[in-house]
Amino acid sequence: MSSAAEQEAVAGKRAADEARPSVVVNGARRAAPPPTVPAWPGTPVPLGARFRTGPGQVAGTNFALWAGGAEAVELCLFDGPGPGARESRVRLTELTHEIWHGFVPGVLPGQRYGYRVHGRWDPWTGARWNPAKLLLDPYARAVDGDFALPPQVYGHVRDWPEQRVADTVRDERDSAPFVPKGVVVHDGGPDDEWTYDRRPKTPWADSVIYELHVRGFTKRHPGIPEELRGTYAGLAHPAAVEHLTRLGVTAVELLPVHQFAHESHLLERGLRNYWGYNSVGYFAPHAAYAASGTTGEQVGEFRRMVRALHAAGIEVILDVVYNHTAEAGELGPTLSLKGIDNRGYYRLQSDARRYADYTGCGNTLHVVQPHVLRLITDSLRYWVTEMGVDGFRFDLAAALARSMHDVDMLSPFLAVIAQDPVLRRVKLIAEPWDVGSGGYQVGAFPPLWTEWNDRYRGAVRDFWRHALPDVREMGYRLSGSSDLYAWGGRRPYASVNFVTAHDGFTLRDLVSYERKHNEANGEGNRDGSDDNRSWNCGTEGETVDAAVGALRRRQLRNLMTTLLLSTGVPMLVAGDEMGRTQRGSNNAYCQDNEISWVDWSLLEDPEWRPLFELTSRLLALRHRHPVLRRRAFFSGRPHSADGLRDLAWFTARGTEMTERDWYSPAATLGMYLSGRDIPGRDERGEAICDDSFLAVLHAGAAPAEFVLPGPPWAERYEVLVDTGREDQASEPGTAHPAGAPVTVPARTVLLLRAG
Repeated sequence: MSSAAEQEAVAGKRAADEARPSVVVNGARRAAPPPTVPAWPGTPVPLGARFRTGPGQVAGTNFALWAGGAEAVELCLFDGPGPGARESRVRLTELTHEIWHGFVPGVLPGQRYGYRVHGRWDPWTGARWNPAKLLLDPYARAVDGDFALPPQVYGHVRDWPEQRVADTVRDERDSAPFVPKGVVVHDGGPDDEWTYDRRPKTPWADSVIYELHVRGFTKRHPGIPEELRGTYAGLAHPAAVEHLTRLGVTAVELLPVHQFAHESHLLERGLRNYWGYNSVGYFAPHAAYAASGTTGEQVGEFRRMVRALHAAGIEVILDVVYNHTAEAGELGPTLSLKGIDNRGYYRLQSDARRYADYTGCGNTLHVVQPHVLRLITDSLRYWVTEMGVDGFRFDLAAALARSMHDVDMLSPFLAVIAQDPVLRRVKLIAEPWDVGSGGYQVGAFPPLWTEWNDRYRGAVRDFWRHALPDVREMGYRLSGSSDLYAWGGRRPYASVNFVTAHDGFTLRDLVSYERKHNEANGEGNRDGSDDNRSWNCGTEGETVDAAVGALRRRQLRNLMTTLLLSTGVPMLVAGDEMGRTQRGSNNAYCQDNEISWVDWSLLEDPEWRPLFELTSRLLALRHRHPVLRRRAFFSGRPHSADGLRDLAWFTARGTEMTERDWYSPAATLGMYLSGRDIPGRDERGEAICDDSFLAVLHAGAAPAEFVLPGPPWAERYEVLVDTGREDQASEPGTAHPAGAPVTVPARTVLLLRAG
């Protein structure tokens, strides 16, 4: 918040205080305490604020807050928006199993509210209660307002020169003018009727994930009305949906849409958290993405977005951040959980003043605690049953799987998910690592889970910049990563294959930059990974050199084709299909501007349109051919008397690869996929048969001759994809006899249908 805004907030609060009756305390005249209203006992369940009809058919809202160890809880009601809103306080006197609760008659949907929680201030033991700080209800269904971070929102004094970094002195200033409020939401009505919603329920093996940012995907789309750009309604607009269906993806994976806050160091530099990995409200759709309003309207708008995508056959997966919150470490603000029960919600060190940080964000939620586990699972079920989403990608999932200290695949979190009748049926994607010791867990999550496979990303990037020491790693990644996932009944679709993600270079930048360029973040270019495995094709950054530009576009086609021909679940990043650039930034987390927003003009640019056409054609090919989306791992063993196997690997000489070949740094690799005997049966119980394909991947800088395998593999081959061609509007259609040599241009993928 700017200093002018802070002054306005303080002035508004002062005006509200002056309007109240005054009292004399210790000889000084002060504003009287806010008015209080009585509460009926209410019920301890469900948690949160639930509008209903109480005793005597009186309409009101039941409030319930878990606050273990607290001495008292006050519900604070606000009569309007902004810092000058008048506050009324309701003492919740009922306490059941550490849940403070009460029914307040006359409180209707749209009511803004928060909590003040009383208790000891003793940071050395982890106790950080401070009733001067207004706290957001962890179960709030909607949030009105944005988080600013002036000194008043910190539970400890942080703006005295001699106490600038101390966290042990309690700050007694009221934070209410500077924090958003929860909003009571009506749970009934037409937005809760899912009668006409049909979930696509796309099988994992048939899924293609498209990672996008609600704001960034729609902000510059010319077909979306300007007032809807950057919003849930914008993503639901036919122009946005039409692009997704024309491309051929089956699911969108939304970067965080839980209510989040901006970090103080960003606000001080005039920046904002764009990605949203800084959650503070696990039930509330982020209010800034709503076009319709922020006093509950965002809930209905989000639901309508889900329905529009479902109607187009597209599932909705949320990227969720349950591993940490926006309250950071001991020097962070007091916004919600820290002031409700710091010791109960967060993992603390043996020195309880400090936080255990397995996330790199200052704190880690203490998921082994029953009430924390309940918060997370209640949130997940809410988004599935009441908001209609189809799955979740869990940020830093290894942090959630830690028991006391170590990652434990029998942890309470994973056990609860496995037996939950709602959650075990939706798509579950783990980012299988955190920043703590032993946190890298790729391949270790149990059945039901799929995982982001960063080993796939590394292998494909290295192959196409010709940096792999041998081709063993590439063979595993192309064929479903059986070395990682062929255990415990897991399937090839346990691997979410990706070359790029929101975190890192875009696909175009991957072939245009060898060094990160994050100067716009104001962190001296120290942020972001240095391990990019990129190749700039000879020139750093954008260039007018036609030869370099042509090579880069070819590399983009190679990377995209490799991804979409690999066994597993492919994930694309919004804009990669049309050559989006972030100008070399590999950490655009705070760039809420043209650096991060999708540039839709690229779709009509003759230089980049062919990449979209190729991507769409490859996805259509993948959809038509089950051999490209297998539900079981390849065996590599003969399935018939002629020796034909479901998977075979070939050298450029047209011979099957030997052990020695796998250990050589070859630039050329042939992968044969047989469609003759695909495991499983179709919906009618019939055997699944398909065409067979040969994919030739050549990463060398010079053309290579590849001898096409003869019988029993095929009698002839037809070229379907040739990434050496600039024009991708149609298939090449070139036919070659088996046993014939074909010239593969430098750095090219050929996909041939075997006949």
